[in-house]
This record gives sequence, C-alpha cells and structure tokens, in this order.
Amino acid sequence: MNVIIAGAGEVGGHAAKVLSDENHNVTLVDLSVDRLRALDERLDVRTIVGHCCHFDILHDAGAEHCDLMLAATQVDEINLLAASVAKAAGAKKTIVRVHHTANFSLRGTTYAAQLGIDELICPEHLTSLAVARTIRNPGSIALEEFARGRILMQRFLVSPGVSALGKQLSEMNFPGNARVAIVERSGTTSLARADTSLEDGDIVTVVGEADSFDSVRKIFSKDRDRRIHIAIMGQASTAVWLCRALKSRVFSVRLFVEGRQRAEVLSEKLSHVTVLEGDPTDPTTFHDEHIGKADTFLAVTEDDEQNILACAQAKALGVKTSIAVVQRAKYLHLLPHVGIDHAFSPRADAVKALLHLIERGSIHSLATFAHGVAEVYEIRPTKRGKVIGQQLRNIKFSSPAMIAAIHRGDRVYIPGAEDEIEVADRVLVIGACGMTSNLQELFGSK
Repeated sequence: MNVIIAGAGEVGGHAAKVLSDENHNVTLVDLSVDRLRALDERLDVRTIVGHCCHFDILHDAGAEHCDLMLAATQVDEINLLAASVAKAAGAKKTIVRVHHTANFSLRGTTYAAQLGIDELICPEHLTSLAVARTIRNPGSIALEEFARGRILMQRFLVSPGVSALGKQLSEMNFPGNARVAIVERSGTTSLARADTSLEDGDIVTVVGEADSFDSVRKIFSKDRDRRIHIAIMGQASTAVWLCRALKSRVFSVRLFVEGRQRAEVLSEKLSHVTVLEGDPTDPTTFHDEHIGKADTFLAVTEDDEQNILACAQAKALGVKTSIAVVQRAKYLHLLPHVGIDHAFSPRADAVKALLHLIERGSIHSLATFAHGVAEVYEIRPTKRGKVIGQQLRNIKFSSPAMIAAIHRGDRVYIPGAEDEIEVADRVLVIGACGMTSNLQELFGSK
C-alpha cells in the first residue's frame, strides 16, 4: 500500500513506523527538516520537505497513486485542506486528524462530507470516551471505533426484587431499544435468546444507545444510584469532550480552569457541570472544595508533567481514583509506579483508531469477551450479501447471534425486527466466536 503522511509529529511518526514495519510504502511530508531527518534515520520511509497543502508537493509524494493519505499536522485547517487536495489529485482514501469540536461534528453536515474526506479522527474525543467508559464501567466493551461512543456495552448485576425477574427478554421493553446480549449465571456464560428469563444474581451485558443507560440501569437494580463525584483539572478540548461524555445524572462533575473569562465560557457551554476558576492542586483550593472526597480526580491539561504531579498529589491526599491524560505515550507504562490508577494518551488513541481504519476489512472483530463465548463483529455488507433488503427477523445465522446496531450515514441506532440492511451500512453483530465464514456468506463480505 502506498501511504502519504502529512505531519511528522508523534502521531504521524508513530503511524509511519507501524506502517513501514508492515512493509507499506510510506512518504512523510513536513516543513521541519530536523524532524524528518530524525525519522529518516530510524525508519524505512521516504521524506519530503514542503507544505502538505501544495499540489506540487503532494504530486511529488505520489498522491495520484496513493492508497491512503493521512493528514496529521497540529493544525485542523491544514489537515482538512491537505486531504482534500490529495483526494482531488487521486488519493483513494483520506483520513484526517482534527482537534476542535467545530471540525468534528457528531450530527449534521461535517467538513469531511463537504471536502470529500473519508474519515475523521479526533484524539481528544477518543480519549474522553475511553476515560468515561473506565469511570462508568471498567468492564464495559469499547465501541468508539464503531459509532463514536453513541453505542455502549455495559454489564449489570440483576438485583433481588426488580421487575425484570422471571420475565422472558422478548416480554421486556428496554429504553432506547437496548437489548441484553450476554447472560452470566452461576459461572456459565451464554448468548441471550428471546426466551431467556433473568434470575436474581445474573450478570447481563447490555448493548444500547449511550443516552439510554441511566434508564437501563434502573431495570436491573432497585438501589438508588449514588452519585459519583468527579473533579477535573484542565480547560482544553479534552476536558470539554470529557465533560460531555460524563453528562448523566449519575455523575456530579466539577471542572477547574484557569482564568475567569475561560471559566465563564465553559460554564455557558457545559450547563450540567460546575465550572470553577482555580487550581485544584493548591492546598487551599483542595481543602476548601473537598477534592479529597472525590471518587475520581482527572488531570487533562496540555502539560504532561503537571498532570502527573497533580494526580499523584490528589491520590496522596485521599482521592479514590486518579486518572492522567498525557500527550507523550512513553509515559504511560511509568504512571502506575507513582500511584496513578489510569493513564490515557490522545496520540496513542489516535494511532490505534487509525490502524483500525486502515486494517479493517469487510468483517472486523472489535472485541472478544465472556471468556471466548461471544465476539463483537463489525461488518460492511456488499451487494452480493443475502441479507440486503431482508428484514432482520428473516436473517438466519448458523449460531446464536444478533444484529445489535446499524451505522447508516450519520445515524447510529439499535434496529428492530422489521428493519432492513443496506449496502452502505456498517453493521454490529454479536454472536458466537468463529462465525466469520457464516457472516461472509450472509453479508457478501471478506
């Protein structure tokens, strides 16, 4: 595969290493001679000094024969323009890294659609989803790559006395079309069926729309939800995405920022969050705001060292869980040794998402769970597929399976029995492990 990467920073450099190690032909474009020289000495790549938005530079890089163009500079507008020019020059597929919310809309028209760009990656958004998932349910399954976090999978313990006990799943109405996918009972795990009934002590894995899980939780538990108290230090885009990802009655979120003007802006933008001007690492602020009683402290500033020190301090002063976001992935393996519970890197998350987009075939395994009993498959059906135009109720799998979600254009939803599959869809199937050949036959995929 012929690949052009615009931007030789950490994301671009890391992607270049991974792709060149897999024997792809990689060309790196950057304005920095020193940065390119350093990578050229370590990697088997071609380097070009120049502006990635200029047609002649992209022509020299081989855009007309390019299978993939990745735009990963630090500037969103440059990335968008570079990818659009590369697409016009002949690049088959373009992937753009963006940072700002306005360039990464989750609904409606996006710049990508207008500029002919195939995929957008927002590192800060990916990290915020991963952090929120860890806080919400550490055992949940990550589906960000499928639906930008709009579809979740979470596990719930079925409590005594709830209305769900003794009912078959086909008799139950779940909010947001959520559905039970897996049932764990007395050490035995099985895929859920329409006639499966729930018992006290069961653990169920539920797939559904993210906004519905506050209501779903109440179906399986009679206990009144205890609010989870979260303190966040930071004011960059990662903090904003994170506050939005934690929008739920379950969470009480306080965001500490520097500067009165920025605090006022974020207070208007994040109405569900208590925005405070101040430094939570200052002993007076820490004491006055009772941060030591928080369930989770998150440091998401753009300064890695500040985040690490803040989390270590918060943990030492009584916070139950501390989470640091660091830009340099090399720090990740060190943080548990200084008492930090979890660490995330937007740049590492971006490379992971990029590789998912590059390596994904028509059928891709997103996760294997429940001790190998079940697998989550992402499928791109083709016009050869037997399922095209068929109502879901009429699709017969060789093993127990369910079509859990459909991603169609900008819409992601949990389908009903009368819904149909179209060629341009991305389909999420939860089924038994080892179903690939049957899914290939049904969906016409490879």
